[in-house]
Amino acid sequence: MPRKPTGRHPLMKPQPFSFSPFGRSVARVASAYKLKGQMPGSKFHSKNSPNTPGNGFVNHALEDGSEKSESSEEEGFEGVIQADFSFFDPKPDDFHGVKPLLGAYLDDKQWDLSGFVDLILSQITVGTVVKIENNEDDGLYSVVTALNLGRYKDHKCIMEIKEFLLKVCQEKEVLENLRSFVVEQAHDVGLLVTQRVANLPPQLLPPLYDALFDEVSWATEDEPTEELRNSFRFKFYLLVSRIYKNKNANQERRPNSSSDEAIIYIKPEDEIFHKLSSWSFSFPLRTQQVATHELKNYRLVGLVMAMDANKVSTFRQLLKSLINEE
Repeated sequence: MPRKPTGRHPLMKPQPFSFSPFGRSVARVASAYKLKGQMPGSKFHSKNSPNTPGNGFVNHALEDGSEKSESSEEEGFEGVIQADFSFFDPKPDDFHGVKPLLGAYLDDKQWDLSGFVDLILSQITVGTVVKIENNEDDGLYSVVTALNLGRYKDHKCIMEIKEFLLKVCQEKEVLENLRSFVVEQAHDVGLLVTQRVANLPPQLLPPLYDALFDEVSWATEDEPTEELRNSFRFKFYLLVSRIYKNKNANQERRPNSSSDEAIIYIKPEDEIFHKLSSWSFSFPLRTQQVATHELKNYRLVGLVMAMDANKVSTFRQLLKSLINEE
């Protein structure tokens, strides 16, 4: 289904960041350490609305004049090259591109990840994947969707996600809210799944989230049955993500350095979600990445957030402002 173009933005060298200067610098280093030179970018294409003819591609190129070092062929190219990003509806052929992005979604738990990927790819009304234009088979760089917890409650993967979250939540008051979300209020809750390579250009984020929330709105009007239309009338969104948390954050004395932040957000939008959330909790992760010097005082932890759907417009505005500041 074609979508409405969501805008045109010049893209710069990709840099994940958080709001604070220290957090941004550390996030840049962490991203470069993990995926150095892997995800350059220069332009993107977006999808059209249901009533707009054409393929919806928006041409907007930015030439990057990075030079390649003499040893780059042996060591790997670390500069910026030109890439044309496009938004696509998910399809079954995307399975092997989406699955690696979600490999650590539930930490190191053995669960029905393949079923989860299949579920995401089967819902084409709401959902987007990001690829390189005219090179769709050569990698997938992001996936975003929203799944109704009530509609899919009988799927093994959704049951396992609920069980996992209820198990890792150690805060009694929050646990009651979480249990209500995944049981009594499940039909009103959208599991917001958003995963990407670490250094996807941040300028893609506003149109990517615009596409998601626009599709949710369209689905409440365009789906063929009342039951399906209602399944996209979310009252809440539930997100599972990751952050870097200062190892001394829970101690009475402050971190050793005045520049140390309590939290570093790997995804810039997560700080906005966190600030707008009605409740949240973090939990330890068994899987840890090799720490850089800048992250020696931090530990990777899971973060679960709940946000009222009526705050989506505020989120979209704040995200655009954040990206424009960069």
